[in-house]
Amino acid sequence: NPNYVVLGLSGAKIILTGSGSTRCSGRVEIYHNNNWMSVSDYNWDLNDAEVVCRQLNCGTALEALRSAHFRAETEQIWLDNVNCSGNESSLNECQHSEFGRHKCGYDRNAGVICSDLIRLAGSGSARCSGRVEIYHNNIWGRVSDGGWDLNDAEVVCRQLNCGTALAVPHSAHFGAGTGQFWLDNVACSGTESSLTECKHSGFGSHSCGQGQDAGSFCSYLIRLAGSGSTRCSGRVEIYHKNIWGTVSDYNWDLNDADVVCRQINCGSAVDALQLAYFGEGTGQIWLSDVTCSGNESSLTECEHSGWGNYYSGHYYDVGVICSGDKMRTLLDISAYSCVSNEKSFLYNKINISKFCYVLCLIDLIRLAGFGSTRCSGRVEVYHNNIWGTVSDFNWDLNNADVVCRQINCGSALEASRLAYFGEGTGQIWLGDVTCSGNESSLTECQHSGWGNYYSEHHYDVSVICSGETTFR
Repeated sequence: NPNYVVLGLSGAKIILTGSGSTRCSGRVEIYHNNNWMSVSDYNWDLNDAEVVCRQLNCGTALEALRSAHFRAETEQIWLDNVNCSGNESSLNECQHSEFGRHKCGYDRNAGVICSDLIRLAGSGSARCSGRVEIYHNNIWGRVSDGGWDLNDAEVVCRQLNCGTALAVPHSAHFGAGTGQFWLDNVACSGTESSLTECKHSGFGSHSCGQGQDAGSFCSYLIRLAGSGSTRCSGRVEIYHKNIWGTVSDYNWDLNDADVVCRQINCGSAVDALQLAYFGEGTGQIWLSDVTCSGNESSLTECEHSGWGNYYSGHYYDVGVICSGDKMRTLLDISAYSCVSNEKSFLYNKINISKFCYVLCLIDLIRLAGFGSTRCSGRVEVYHNNIWGTVSDFNWDLNNADVVCRQINCGSALEASRLAYFGEGTGQIWLGDVTCSGNESSLTECQHSGWGNYYSEHHYDVSVICSGETTFR
């Protein structure tokens, strides 16, 4: 099978295969006793997928897929209940149930979609839109827009499992990157499986200056926006016919929200919100009466009433809160001091036995700024309904370690100062932060109090975590 990728590490061979698979996406199978056997999707998550992608030299994990997404072809499941930290070099180094012992049928195979050492980044980017960057010689670098066209973008979109190319922004539409230009004069036919298979001037050979980064808009465009939104919670907006629009809440439920959360690589859905929970959008309302089974890879694959065919107001715009956002379950909400704004709480209360569990959004933190990624950037915390920065007095690796662990990005590689990822704006919430390194949240560390530190944004702190393969 030409789609098979085989690699032996620590005595194990692994392949990605199945209907619709590519070099770096497919159903996970391992070789044992002269047979290829699949892996159960029980407890399968991004940490497990990360190990597979790294083992196959396919970049980072974009999605950890379940329920035989790439179609089951064997009833033999060899690994079950896989539990990786994400740092292992081979899947069989992870914790798992005894070999050959599993609880589920062959329709519960695990799958992965890997980045194949390419990503979309930059200001205003989403998983399927952004500045094109590739990983070469252990460095993330840029692609010049010289000769950049839809055929080139088509390869990028397919490589990232982001559908087809809609547009090819030039002149650093998503902001100018930093560092090395790896590719210039890229000329794809459009059928290649990887951008590096296309004709180009050679790695590192270019004749362009700053501000000539290539970008791509792919068809699977979706984003979370609105008041109080974060990377994994917000008003759902989709991109169609060159316009961002919202989704109406008729029939909106957790199955629909689950598809959104998985599509943007934010885990599973915690809540499917209605009535413009994150504020009303503007302009076009693209979808309504969305009905997903929950297994679709994109919201646009679900049944709906048609593009722009529903007449309603933005008062009904939908939102999601995904498990990628830090949440806490409280048995006694009165014992915890939360922000008084009612939108700090989820509207749904789930009665379990004699207890009433309430989910409260707390300790929201994000990495932002020029050149930032999911695991590197300027540290910002959410307090009193406002995002603010942290001043760098006493900032060290212990503090950065807490941040990296809090956002599930491994350990800290650098605790940067002096607005390394650019200066923030507005409020400076914390200063003189002093962590032991064992805290579960930055706000549990000692500090000078909320808003009590008088500083300038020139001193905003940043982190680079081990979960990010970019080194500066």
